[in-house]
Amino acid sequence: MIPSKFDYIKASSVDQAIELLDQHGWEAKILAGGHSLIPAMKLRLNNPSILIDISGIGELNSITEQGDEIHIGANCTHKAIANSDLVQKHLGLLADAANTIGDIQIRNRGTLGGSLAHADPSADYPAVVLACDATIEVQGKNGVRSVAATDFFQGTFTTALEGDEIITSIRFPKVSQGNYQKFYQSASRFAVVGVAVVKDGNDVRVGVTGVSDAPYRATAVEEAYTGNADAAEHAVDGVEVMSDHFADSDYRAHLARVFVRRALEA
Repeated sequence: MIPSKFDYIKASSVDQAIELLDQHGWEAKILAGGHSLIPAMKLRLNNPSILIDISGIGELNSITEQGDEIHIGANCTHKAIANSDLVQKHLGLLADAANTIGDIQIRNRGTLGGSLAHADPSADYPAVVLACDATIEVQGKNGVRSVAATDFFQGTFTTALEGDEIITSIRFPKVSQGNYQKFYQSASRFAVVGVAVVKDGNDVRVGVTGVSDAPYRATAVEEAYTGNADAAEHAVDGVEVMSDHFADSDYRAHLARVFVRRALEA
């Protein structure tokens, strides 16, 4: 399978990438790791006429500790996140999620920012950024803005990003107790259901992916939680559950309750 003809530009800075996006509009797409975009282009599901490669922008590759937060650049690969001492110490569930993604090639090239911007409803990271109450930093022609994870995901492959904006970094509060659980699609290793739980004292935050057309905070579980994993029975309250060839809606709802329980218990 061969994509449609396109032009390629390698951006040397965030400002240049934004200028190019503004100049070319919806004809352009950002290329980072490429493991979401390139397959879609080969299937002719996405046909940009211009690719703007941001993989060489060094400022997007850092993982730093800043006070009570860990800041992760959008271009950090799944492998870099999984192997980071800072992430393992302060965001263990993010490292665990990164290690479940795809295969070795995907983990070596795929990026955190690319995954979030693509917003596949079965991607792993969205559950974690939701449970961690992370903040997504974006930049466009009108400047820099911060988007709460709970406001970022708006539907299947749809986010709060404007057409001229790119993700520059993600700010994660440090987590003392967290867990990520996942039921795999057997071939792709995407999540049929993925659940991230962060515990803070007697409170929990629960992020769920793979269940609906967009990842969500399982607020019904959070409100019902009193230290007992039985709150998992509320995993899909108020949620329109997807049905596809991997799992119909009833089975997917059952998996959501099972994996929320496992994450709470863990």
